[in-house]
Amino acid sequence: MNSPVTVVTLSDAGRLAHLVRQAAAIPPGVGHVVVALGDAEALADALPDSEVIALGEFSLAGARNLGGDVAAKRDQGGAGMIVFLDADCLPGPEMIDHYRLALDAHPDAVVAGPVTYLPDGDARTSRPEPHPVRPCPPPGTLLLADDRGYELFWSLSFALTTDTWRRIRRTFGGFDKGYTGYGAEDTDFGQHLRHHGIPFIWVGGADAFHQWHQVSDPPWEHFPDILRNAERFHEIWGFWPMRGWLEKFADEGALVYRDDRWVAVNSKLATTPHPTGGAQPDRLPPRPVK
Repeated sequence: MNSPVTVVTLSDAGRLAHLVRQAAAIPPGVGHVVVALGDAEALADALPDSEVIALGEFSLAGARNLGGDVAAKRDQGGAGMIVFLDADCLPGPEMIDHYRLALDAHPDAVVAGPVTYLPDGDARTSRPEPHPVRPCPPPGTLLLADDRGYELFWSLSFALTTDTWRRIRRTFGGFDKGYTGYGAEDTDFGQHLRHHGIPFIWVGGADAFHQWHQVSDPPWEHFPDILRNAERFHEIWGFWPMRGWLEKFADEGALVYRDDRWVAVNSKLATTPHPTGGAQPDRLPPRPVK
């Protein structure tokens, strides 16, 4: 595949240091599109070689759709590659090449690679230690997801051809802007891939490295968004996303599960200060409720 390759990411100035490291780690000749969720001027000043686009609203789904569309306009032929990479993620030195080889073999698929969560102060792009919940095939091998495997789709690092992105936009619109604030829009995207028969493949060796930042676990600052978006997802797909977080909110007294619904019983807990720690993704246990 000798067509254009573009990395798309979303950010604001709060992730600027991480984003500058990301831009420096992207191989020469690969485009970099940054959709600004705020602070567009600051991002543009710090990233002179990147294309910074102001979104005009806070919508993770809308930002990914815009970024994908901007990248697609760079590739009139359609055989190029779009890589969606979280602002906190550094591309491993072979990530682009492994994605490219996977899409050469499976141009109609969406492909994803392992992500290593780094400790504080570490910005390495070698010695991967991938998150254990997601598949991690050996480098140079591919693993096709089964139906349940689509639930493990996340937007930290994935790639697809420009033609596939355009087909997704025509078929189901891309990421659903009905998910507002934080949470579930990427899990919903994965279910649309399954529903529309688009293969989802894990790519060994396409490693990304997530730089450390503080988080709360569960993320209380996003409590209303998570509950609202989980309800929307359940109405569409019939099971609950973000189950690890919902159960943690319940364990701390903010939610109860009643009549096949998560019900807020003490939302004031969401405004109470809670301890923070290093960035870790939501863990995905077997479905406890449906």
